Amino acid sequence: MSPWRMTRWERGDLPPGTDGDSGEPAPSADGPRRRHEALVSVRLGRSAPGSHLVEYLRHEPCAVDAWWIAADVDAVIRLAADSVTVLHRAVADLRLRAGVEVAEANYILRALDLHAPADARTPEWAGSAA
Repeated sequence: MSPWRMTRWERGDLPPGTDGDSGEPAPSADGPRRRHEALVSVRLGRSAPGSHLVEYLRHEPCAVDAWWIAADVDAVIRLAADSVTVLHRAVADLRLRAGVEVAEANYILRALDLHAPADARTPEWAGSAA
């Protein structure tokens, strides 16, 4: 079955409550796998209760964290997966199955090092202010 039509358990995740359902990537012989992550801002449809979204996220293996927020969207959800394809599918599932009217995904590229000296924090592409 294509990854775009897989259920969350067919994607390689165990059902909630089973042994090994830690949410952490499985170690491999080549070292730890790279996790792909996204922060998704969602706005619920008018007829979709917030409880429906919460219940959906409790059973979504890609869901890591979620917050109700006071903004022009209702919630922000952090998703993580071992492949970009699975991550894209999880974002699409929010729209299709969780009662979400708008889902805007911001894919995380890498963390910023906030402990490095100020000169080292500026990326090469940002240029200099001089």
